[in-house]
Amino acid sequence: MAQLRISDAAGFLAVSDDTVRRWIASGQLAAITDTAGRKVVDGRVLADFARTHAAQVPSPPGAPSSARNRFVGLVTKVTADTVMAQVELQCGPYRVVSLMSSEAVEELGLEVGSVAVAVIKSTNVVVELAEG
Repeated sequence: MAQLRISDAAGFLAVSDDTVRRWIASGQLAAITDTAGRKVVDGRVLADFARTHAAQVPSPPGAPSSARNRFVGLVTKVTADTVMAQVELQCGPYRVVSLMSSEAVEELGLEVGSVAVAVIKSTNVVVELAEG
């Protein structure tokens, strides 16, 4: 299994290196020392930690959903014609692009600077192995 350096673990958790070090020092996150004498986190341990500490975006009252991929972000661009629109959101370090009807953009009042939630439900998700 992968052993991740503190800086890499911090990147995956979207926190600072110091935050990961504090979690390790307090016993919230287990770490080991690698052969080079550096503190590292086992990939499985980090995955479990990330899953249990993930901030969940609450669903609106009365609107249950089977979608699990929810990203809160800032609308950075709206390109619309008479029928279709492209809406871009910056969700943390990730750019999410959605194609929808121009009517939906108007009904939702989406404009640059709006805070929105991208809800993704897909049966086709491509997963690649990271080089490393």
